[in-house]
Amino acid sequence: MTERLLFYSGRTHRVGDVDAGTTVTDWMAQERERGITITAAVIMIPWRDELTRQSAQINIVDTPGHIDFTAEVQRSLRVLDGGVVVFDAVAGVEPQSETVWHQADQYAVPRICFVNKMDRPGADLERTLRMIRERLSAEPVVLQLPIYEDGVFLGIVDLIEGSALHYSGEAGAEPQRVQIPAVLPAQARVARERLVEAVAATDDELTERYLEGETIPDHALIRALRKAVLANRLVPVLMGSALHNRGIQPVLDAIVRYLPSPLDVPSVMGVDPISGEPLAREADPQAPFCAIAFKVVSDPWVGRLSYLRV
Repeated sequence: MTERLLFYSGRTHRVGDVDAGTTVTDWMAQERERGITITAAVIMIPWRDELTRQSAQINIVDTPGHIDFTAEVQRSLRVLDGGVVVFDAVAGVEPQSETVWHQADQYAVPRICFVNKMDRPGADLERTLRMIRERLSAEPVVLQLPIYEDGVFLGIVDLIEGSALHYSGEAGAEPQRVQIPAVLPAQARVARERLVEAVAATDDELTERYLEGETIPDHALIRALRKAVLANRLVPVLMGSALHNRGIQPVLDAIVRYLPSPLDVPSVMGVDPISGEPLAREADPQAPFCAIAFKVVSDPWVGRLSYLRV
């Protein structure tokens, strides 16, 4: 997943592979040998959401998924503004996902979900959504529907924009935005109605417009959904197959649209090291410097390396 985010944002020019040990963020020999993330890695990517015309620098902290390295996740959660939680469409909500989710609850980190591996036999979106509700006590809102043809996962229906995205599966190929397939319009209408109803329930103005039978425009829906995500009332759900390069660009769009920027999060509380008095710091470049060191590593070439969230 992280390799695709790097590739489609233009930060890398080839897609690394976990099995081949060629990924950027899994750089340790043990990580490449075992195909798992052991230590958190930090990368930066640029992205522009064409629908809202917003550009952003996205700082990604790629954390381990294995329970043995959960301390890395806890340290990272202290400095995150938002999170993308990746689920396996076949396995659903796994035990470690529960652990990380509840840790994120403690820090009130807004989240979006990406249901990966929709191309695998046994992939079950409804089961995964049910597990998110029951095990995580969250309220998921589906922003997409999967498109299958002869059992092959080909793309997604975008319920916000009312169109379909078809993917060739080739690395670097842009998705084709086409009309919703003939077998899905009724299903898409029902799913869109559920989405609008769930989002409108979190906003008084939209609730009134919805009950009066008005059509909710896309920009109002996005604005209200962003507000609900920031308040941890709703969790947008997207889907795809990272291995086959399907559904990655909409995740980047969703990060920009729905997850908070530093200006959207509350002031950080700390203590003056001299007087011992409590202090608040807003995200203001003119304020005195303040940072938290969330990771310290010993590098054989440069010595001790500290990662700071400013």
